[in-house]
Amino acid sequence: MTIFFTADTHFGDHRTINIHRRPFASVAAMDEAIVAGWNETVGPDDEVWHLGDVARRSADVAALLARLNGIKHLVRGNNDDPATGDATGWASVQDYAELTQDGVLLVLCHYPFRSWNGQHRRSINLHGHSHDKLKPLLRQFDVGVDARGFRPTTLTALLGGVSSSEPGESSPRLLP
Repeated sequence: MTIFFTADTHFGDHRTINIHRRPFASVAAMDEAIVAGWNETVGPDDEVWHLGDVARRSADVAALLARLNGIKHLVRGNNDDPATGDATGWASVQDYAELTQDGVLLVLCHYPFRSWNGQHRRSINLHGHSHDKLKPLLRQFDVGVDARGFRPTTLTALLGGVSSSEPGESSPRLLP
């Protein structure tokens, strides 16, 4: 099992194509590209932490989650209404989470932090919300689809610089 992270998919939301200059001709093309990228990357037994802003409020989130591989956890974002969190298909739903992976504390939230728990003890802040437009701090990563080639990413990829080399992808911030 591999653990993946993503955010800001904004399925069904036409505003994200224009506001964030996504390279898709239509919402349908965007949604299908994100679903395809997710399912090419994530296996059925992998775990995915979605750090918020899943879909437009009118979307059928349960049907969408059924199309996506993996065991899915939601850390709610500012565009996630209660129905998104209530949809069938989430293994867990919360506003904030901390996990330890490979001996490293990961602080997960939709929003990027200026400081976070364990920051000076080498913990890492993973976030969405900024759509690859915010200069990250050391040990802070935007895991949103705009920053990660429109697909989920792993901690190893973030720390090791392994990427999909998509235009606009953030440079890795390695541990000191």
